[in-house]
Amino acid sequence: MAYCAADEIIEMLKDDMLNPIIGNAYIEDLEERKAAIRPLAEGAIADADAEIDGYLMKRYPVPMSPVPAVISKYSKDIAVYNLVSRAGIDTSERESNYLTRYKNAVMFLTKVAKGEVDIVKEGTDQAKAAATGFQISGSPRLFSRRSMRGL
Repeated sequence: MAYCAADEIIEMLKDDMLNPIIGNAYIEDLEERKAAIRPLAEGAIADADAEIDGYLMKRYPVPMSPVPAVISKYSKDIAVYNLVSRAGIDTSERESNYLTRYKNAVMFLTKVAKGEVDIVKEGTDQAKAAATGFQISGSPRLFSRRSMRGL
């Protein structure tokens, strides 16, 4: 199960970005361009999802189902970056936005992997999830005012 769909990825790309990603030849018809990029988008999604699972696997069962909205968002950002980077990213132009979104996704996933951020799945009571933070326990108390009385 993929964390996002190829159509979502294709819609995130500007029409003039499709030909450089496809490579080989210029395709005039927009629908033909979208059809040509679909297998590339599916491969980019598979790579993005594998990258996400690599970060999450120590803390969560992967692949996640149902897919939390935040994971779907970052899967799209990483997959779009994977596609755009095929043609090379010009960091002084609009492509820098794709790189920034990719870096933000990796930063978030790193925080999740370290335990600094938790992913709350849809349908989970957020108040209940927050209340189950952490618990400290220790040995019973050895010294008290009562036990030390008279010493």
